[in-house]
Amino acid sequence: MINNITPTVKQLLIINIMVFVGSYFIKDLHSLFALYNLQDSHFRIWQLITHMFMHATPAHIFFNMFALFSFGSMLEQFWGPKKFLFFYISCGLGAALMQLGINYLEVQHFLNEASSLNLSPATVKEVLNATSGPDIQVILEQAGKIDLLTQQNGSALVSAASVSQVPMVGASGAIYGLLVAFAFMFPTAEMFIIFIPIPIKAKYFVPGIIAVDLISGIYGSSIFGDNAGGGGVAHFAHIGGAIIGFIMMWYWKKTQFNNRRWN
Repeated sequence: MINNITPTVKQLLIINIMVFVGSYFIKDLHSLFALYNLQDSHFRIWQLITHMFMHATPAHIFFNMFALFSFGSMLEQFWGPKKFLFFYISCGLGAALMQLGINYLEVQHFLNEASSLNLSPATVKEVLNATSGPDIQVILEQAGKIDLLTQQNGSALVSAASVSQVPMVGASGAIYGLLVAFAFMFPTAEMFIIFIPIPIKAKYFVPGIIAVDLISGIYGSSIFGDNAGGGGVAHFAHIGGAIIGFIMMWYWKKTQFNNRRWN
């Protein structure tokens, strides 16, 4: 077990902590750096990277940074800083793209339910960026669609706006990638679930928590939770980070003995 913190992990910890503290003093930091959905007017391309350095609560950052220290230092010791950082950022990007894709499909599902309202694209954009039900009501009234929120297709607009405006913050997608890498490299290492002092081998533990996230994402709370606004958890971001981690580990293992391996 690697006891000393490695350089890249140390720098990541410092950046995450500094950004978390700074978010309490800089009012616009969250709207600039959290990852907003593609339909939201706050979305910016750099948020694909910056969101993984943002955290919602002290508990959120503590568990993510504890996992980063616990697994990241060991992996960096074996890989070196460049390969480790490339892997970490790649898993975080995979997590972001997965969650954005799922959210986009969900918003489109609700918009399809409301398609009979025949709203113009401009009105739909206004609705998706409205901050409350009453604001949506005003937008619909201005569009000549009075009292539509009381109808089923009108309520679908509220659901679409709610999903569209939920930003994602946290490093959990990248952390899930690290967990997959750890299970690949140390499959028989024993791990523990918080509050349950029963050792479980990594090759069973990691697929187990990923399965829990998948089930939770489908049926709607996770061990490592990326907030998606309103106390939500971006379950599919975790799945995305894990998938990218698995693909990269599989490829590296497959090519480790040829001239395409990472040097």
